[in-house]
Amino acid sequence: MSHILVLNFSNMGDILMTIPVIDSFAQQHPDVRLTVVSRAGAKPVFALLPANVSFVIADLNGEHHGWKGMNLLGRRLLALQPTHIADLHDSLKTKYLRMRFALAGQNVKKIRKERHTRKRLLQMDTKATQTCFIEKYADVFRRLGYKDFHPHFKSIFSVGGANLATILPKFDASLYQKRNWVAVAPFANHDEQIFSLGLMEEFIGQLSARTDVNIFLLGGQKESSTLAAWAERYPCVEVMSDQLHGLIEKAALISHCSVMVCVDPTDIHLASLVAVPVICIRKDTHLTDGSQSFSILQPKEIMTRIDQYLH
Repeated sequence: MSHILVLNFSNMGDILMTIPVIDSFAQQHPDVRLTVVSRAGAKPVFALLPANVSFVIADLNGEHHGWKGMNLLGRRLLALQPTHIADLHDSLKTKYLRMRFALAGQNVKKIRKERHTRKRLLQMDTKATQTCFIEKYADVFRRLGYKDFHPHFKSIFSVGGANLATILPKFDASLYQKRNWVAVAPFANHDEQIFSLGLMEEFIGQLSARTDVNIFLLGGQKESSTLAAWAERYPCVEVMSDQLHGLIEKAALISHCSVMVCVDPTDIHLASLVAVPVICIRKDTHLTDGSQSFSILQPKEIMTRIDQYLH
């Protein structure tokens, strides 16, 4: 039985972007065992994938920190006896692990990041385009020998969305059933990615004036005071910071929304994993940089770039 070790120590948004590819591969090749090696925060989402997918935590800030930690992780992974290595990150740490696996005789392939094209994009070369990362991830599996592999993915949940009664037992969905649900996540991990909060509040105010919409504000504890102030000012606006703990609960709520509005890459890809259309306001991303999520609900015709906006 083939055993593919999948390496990815990237940020959460990039890790989530690999899920449609890994899920599709696991579904199409049930006789192949996959072990994903990644950050602990992603483990609950990967637990929803087929039974032939397992997960190993890479504790990069603790037990597996530094070269000593990488050697420890490398020994543990070699003990799993993988036959193939798929490096979906190509970082300094995964390069080191790749070298160890190659010396041990495993079939090793890495993502082709097209760094030369990215450099041209940063220089504002309008003719430069990046292959979509979803396709880059799939290409790694094809080069491992599965040449007929093509990703086909719908959602990490079943048709109709997550079972809210099971995942969010304290959330009474019946209170909001007569309206369309809209999830709004106005904050990001990096301040430079956050859109004007004044304009975002104006948008929420206009949207809340509709009689057919419920707005759910998503964010962390440090943003809860801002979100609570918006919820006080406008009708049919709920702050979900205290009710959603972890990616699965957040994804469960989003799966029942008609649309999601966000600024952070993690939220973009999380919504894509539950087949919900996304309106993403990004100030730092080019349309051709390859970071599009896996979703047929977001055709290129609705992707736009705003270089300047008026207050």
